Amino acid sequence: MAVTYFDRAIETASREDLTRHQMARMQTLLREVLASNSFYGKKLRDAGLTDARAFKSVADITRLPFTRKQELVDDQDAHPPFGANLTYPLERYVHLHQTSGTTGKPLRWLDTREAWDWWARCWGAVYHGAGIGARDRIFFAFSFGPFIGFWAAWAGAEKIGALAISGGAQDSYQRLRNLMDLRATALCCTPSYALHLAEVAQKEKIALRESAVRRIVVAGEPGGSIPGTKTRIEEAWGAKLTDHTGATEVGAHGFTCVAESGVHLNEGEFLIEVLDPKTDQPADEGELVITNLDRLGSPIIRYRTGDQVKLNRAPCDCGRTFARMEGGIIGRIDQMLIVRGVNIFPSAIEAIVRSYAAVQEFAVIVDRVQAMDELEIQVEVAGAQPQSIVDAIARDASHRLGLRVGVTLASPETLPRFELKARRITDRRKKV
Repeated sequence: MAVTYFDRAIETASREDLTRHQMARMQTLLREVLASNSFYGKKLRDAGLTDARAFKSVADITRLPFTRKQELVDDQDAHPPFGANLTYPLERYVHLHQTSGTTGKPLRWLDTREAWDWWARCWGAVYHGAGIGARDRIFFAFSFGPFIGFWAAWAGAEKIGALAISGGAQDSYQRLRNLMDLRATALCCTPSYALHLAEVAQKEKIALRESAVRRIVVAGEPGGSIPGTKTRIEEAWGAKLTDHTGATEVGAHGFTCVAESGVHLNEGEFLIEVLDPKTDQPADEGELVITNLDRLGSPIIRYRTGDQVKLNRAPCDCGRTFARMEGGIIGRIDQMLIVRGVNIFPSAIEAIVRSYAAVQEFAVIVDRVQAMDELEIQVEVAGAQPQSIVDAIARDASHRLGLRVGVTLASPETLPRFELKARRITDRRKKV
């Protein structure tokens, strides 16, 4: 197992050394914020912290207030267009991006030149975790809109000295042709789009497994850590898949390594907490709460991500001592479905459906029929005897989810495909 590191000293540090590193970063962050960031300055003072020197250990993070996304949205509404979470004068900022708006109103986000270098460092850890380095040619199958993930991934490629190839302003067939012709060795996209590209390649008789791509970095959805989805992508491309987690307002915080034993949380650049969402007490499984340590211009302190994770702090076979999320992000707490009293994360449904190789695409509909919640999975199935696949999925889903599940056959190419984050769940109960 060939392992490469972006910063070996930090990634393999003892817990004591890592804690000292985090403490130094936290005190610098708090000094800057208390001095000139009106959004966090008020929050911290209201919580009783008026001097960064009063923050004496990493455990003191519990003294600081949480940050919720709605606060940031409300702040930008009150202080348009960028909000008050700015530590420096506007002249210091060189990048403007915004969130995808998947869970509500988009947030605008500004970064300084120093913070942009921090983004590139975070992505450098992602690439080296995947075994991608300066000799690689990375193809970015993105439209390059205002979402930060596209641009930060590009900056990270430049940081490690790789050749960055844009897939912007191209349709799926053009991207595949360019990827093949330019001998790209790595691909960045969402899991859904990696599968869609494989579908297009099959239709256009492009021998995808003969491409030079050996590594695929996926983000934006939990599919990269779902075994069935991961296997489908790797078999279609003949390449190894790496999962990555992050968010515009937080940063690029997670990555899988060549040991493939969970998603590492980059504790060199982030202070990580996992809390029981009901009690706010530390837990092995619960909500991921993140503080970024070196994005001083527009920081995030104790941000409630809404992501459900299961933490593993045992050292990894790759040599990294960073904590890991087992199975990646299990799902978003606010997107968990409750159907007839059963809690279901969308990722659990995908894990079932993607274990059937004949399924090309799927969608999920939750509805209320005669006062009873009903869960229906629609699937496109390739090959002969599609009804047998539908019946098998229905049995498997009902057994594994613990409730009756309806599965129906959709006509070929009628379900939507996604370049960015897939939106396969329709909950009609919310409209009743």
